[in-house]
Amino acid sequence: MKKTQQELIVWLQNWYYQYCDGDWEHNENINIHTIDNPGWRISIDLEGTCCENKLFENIKNEISENDWYHCFIRDGKFEGAGGPCNLIDILYIFYEWVTNCNINGIINE
Repeated sequence: MKKTQQELIVWLQNWYYQYCDGDWEHNENINIHTIDNPGWRISIDLEGTCCENKLFENIKNEISENDWYHCFIRDGKFEGAGGPCNLIDILYIFYEWVTNCNINGIINE
């Protein structure tokens, strides 16, 4: 069942909070900002999380000039970029991947 937008934000908030240990949160672990396409860019540091070293298949979805998103792992970070109305899509991909990693325990070779 797909989460509502509010549930997704609450889930991300809780995911972040579970790793706050007095040290981890002092880094820039989650960054969400706008880009000039226009659109969104998300970067989530995976070091020290349950997702570190987990397999992620790159996603590239291009529907139109303003309806698109790309998600991938680079340098130990989940990276996502998308059109001006695709922020929730990117966050939902992250949510599904984290949930799947926790269930299946798949690790990169």
